Amino acid sequence: MSILYRASGPVTLVGGGPVEDGMLAEALALAPEAVGADGGGDVILPGGYRFAAVIGDLDSIRDADRLRAAGVPVHRIPEQDTTDFEKCLRSVAASLYLCVGFAGGRMDHHLAAMSALVRHPKRPAVLIGPEDVAFLAPRTLAFDAVPGMRVSLYPMAPATGTLSRGLRWSVEGLTLAPDRRIGTSNIAEGERVAVAFDRRSVIAVLPRETLPQVAELLTRAAETGEM
Repeated sequence: MSILYRASGPVTLVGGGPVEDGMLAEALALAPEAVGADGGGDVILPGGYRFAAVIGDLDSIRDADRLRAAGVPVHRIPEQDTTDFEKCLRSVAASLYLCVGFAGGRMDHHLAAMSALVRHPKRPAVLIGPEDVAFLAPRTLAFDAVPGMRVSLYPMAPATGTLSRGLRWSVEGLTLAPDRRIGTSNIAEGERVAVAFDRRSVIAVLPRETLPQVAELLTRAAETGEM
């Protein structure tokens, strides 16, 4: 699939699921270029922002003509083998993808978005939900924490921990898998957490207030080849 839009930096992807104004504002403050994923193009952006493009199979958007009349490119990709989220990840070039409207609504959409994170490991993408952010952990994930903060590690495929620092329950030497042991609801013991796994198949889920730090660490990981 060819690139349909090249962002000058990070981009906010807007899906057709629930989108809180505050959630959208947080994403746009860090990634001011916005791309709508099909029905996400119907979302009214805050003043001063406009969609750079809308991409998808266009089976959900209600008012594509309004966008075209406003000069917004609307790209139809008819194939049905991938979700609109994946279509955007493949056809938008950006340094980082902050994604709203893909989590917190329909559970099947949420699961599909989580799968897309693993299917596209070179795309540093963050799913932003009402309470949490979720992203595919880099080879080594190290971040500042508040003691007592919830740290969840969910394996989308088997992965063995090779490093674990600052967590109440160590994952070093443990093999996590969806049908066996998982790593949800762990707790930060100190002010710094570091984990690593032998393969990139683990979704990290952190509180939503960590978004600025997560955006920075994923951007850095992409720049240094740690993705």
